[in-house]
Amino acid sequence: MANSLLTIDMITRKALEILENNLVITRNVNRQYDDSFAVEGAKIGSTLRIRLPDRALVTDGAALTVQDDNEQYTTLTVASQKHIGVQFTSAELALQLDDFAERVLKPRISQLAASIDADVANSFNSIYQSVGTPGTTPSTTAVLLGAQQKLNEAAAVMSPRYVTVNPAANAALIEGMKGLFNPTSTISSQFKNGMFGEGILGFDELNMSQSIKQHTTGTRTGSHTVTTTVSTEGATTIAITGTGSQTIKKGDVFTVANVYAVNPQTRESTGSLQQFVATADATASAGAYTVSVSPAMYTSAHALATVDSFPQSGAAVTFLGAASSQYAQNLVYHKDAITFATADLLLPQGVDMASRQVHNGISMRVVRQYDINNDRLPCRIDVLYGYSVIRPQMAVRLWG
Repeated sequence: MANSLLTIDMITRKALEILENNLVITRNVNRQYDDSFAVEGAKIGSTLRIRLPDRALVTDGAALTVQDDNEQYTTLTVASQKHIGVQFTSAELALQLDDFAERVLKPRISQLAASIDADVANSFNSIYQSVGTPGTTPSTTAVLLGAQQKLNEAAAVMSPRYVTVNPAANAALIEGMKGLFNPTSTISSQFKNGMFGEGILGFDELNMSQSIKQHTTGTRTGSHTVTTTVSTEGATTIAITGTGSQTIKKGDVFTVANVYAVNPQTRESTGSLQQFVATADATASAGAYTVSVSPAMYTSAHALATVDSFPQSGAAVTFLGAASSQYAQNLVYHKDAITFATADLLLPQGVDMASRQVHNGISMRVVRQYDINNDRLPCRIDVLYGYSVIRPQMAVRLWG
């Protein structure tokens, strides 16, 4: 019996399925969807407002102490529109759906997925917690357990937690951990596929992605110290000694002597120096950098405590990694550390075909039109999205 022509809705649903299956980092983060963008007059660049958990101080004694609301909000800009172009003919529409997907959709959609994952991999720039030795490919359980320690000290929820590493780290970790007492099914998967699987050292999944980013550190060299004592709760800048016009790059990580991280529940020191990430590029001027940092600095007396004490003038500053060097930024994260949001795009009128489908928080639009000038039927597949690290304390960078 002759095949029926594939409908645009069938094609869109299949394309969305292929996209989701090819995502690695993005598949395992929090996904949100907004249907309010696809209205007349809507502008790309609209934002979603995301609420963060409230935090409060515990008070001793019978007397009631009423505290101000510390509920925090962050905004996520949905401004990235990516598409892939493809042409398919009426003859191809007569194929079986799986054949059409294999011949027409998969070669293109996999590239779209890789491009989206590469965007989300840039989340490392907003993550301050780090483990591993810059310049050394992680290859032992120690680095993964170190990441678990960071997440536990930050009171991150235990599950689901994920690890995504680049091909070099994936190969080194499998080689380094092959002799451990793993379940037979896990060993079998590693041997057959050269990949980890599920349930590794407390992580729900350990995945490999070619989209993991490399970070190039700033030109800052020599020794550095704090130039001005920080004294304001919630401060987000630190003044550091600098030379000439050297730079600190967004994503650079450093510690300050005697400034320790605190557990957000008990507000007691974890015994580990608090790591700060530069949230913007900084260039030395008049012998100093003014560095914007995350996390914001709150002492233990505050409900949003992040440090046991403020950075003091003259305290030594130690950067992670050498100056002007490139390092892989593998990611360890709880699902809710990063949010990925998609929104509906308008369905144009008067075209040959148009469809929009949503699945698991991802909205995709497919539009085909006849090109009378060239006698062709070009088609575009679009996703409108944004991402943000909304709970950086629930993520860790694994340096390579």
